Amino acid sequence: MIPRRWSWPVLALSSALACAVAMAQPAPPHPPSLPRAVAVYELDPVNSRLQFEVRTRVGQRLRGEFPRYEGLVDLLPDGRHRVRLRVSTASAEIPGKPRYTGWMRGDSFFDTLRHPWMEFVSEPYPADALARGGQLRGHLTLRGATRAETLDVEPAACAHPGRDCPIEVHGDIVRSHYGMDDWQVVLSERVRFSMQVWLREAGAR
Repeated sequence: MIPRRWSWPVLALSSALACAVAMAQPAPPHPPSLPRAVAVYELDPVNSRLQFEVRTRVGQRLRGEFPRYEGLVDLLPDGRHRVRLRVSTASAEIPGKPRYTGWMRGDSFFDTLRHPWMEFVSEPYPADALARGGQLRGHLTLRGATRAETLDVEPAACAHPGRDCPIEVHGDIVRSHYGMDDWQVVLSERVRFSMQVWLREAGAR
């Protein structure tokens, strides 16, 4: 046992030696920085259509649309692509039904005062994936919650999807996963998103 009168000097010396040894160790190498992705396409807001649908428990379909959105297709350093999409929930509307529109924007559904945008960022995918169709995985942020989601891309009807023909995309989310758990007796748990996407070169107007 270290005598009490020596305990503080001994501990101080031990700490100093430990620090010196740690400083003498080589620092771990930093991972190499990758070149930034380049946006090659953006969504054409004139021709694209983004819609959503909620079903009631009695089979009624409430169809709405998102008139305002921003989307980019990035070219990554390894040649793959990535989609970044921002959609204004604050502008969501159910045409011809202002009462339903107000409810959809309210705090029991999209809660647009606190969360006016939702965002989807895809995982990288091969450049020809949109032509072949299949699943597009990524992360959706809605009402402050971020979760992994999967969209289904229909096989394209042309060689250059998005430019010579639309890209057809759809997918479902579970409302309660994003805090939209009111009206469970009246509404289905699922919200369906549908997109008909046209692209143009990034920066083109």
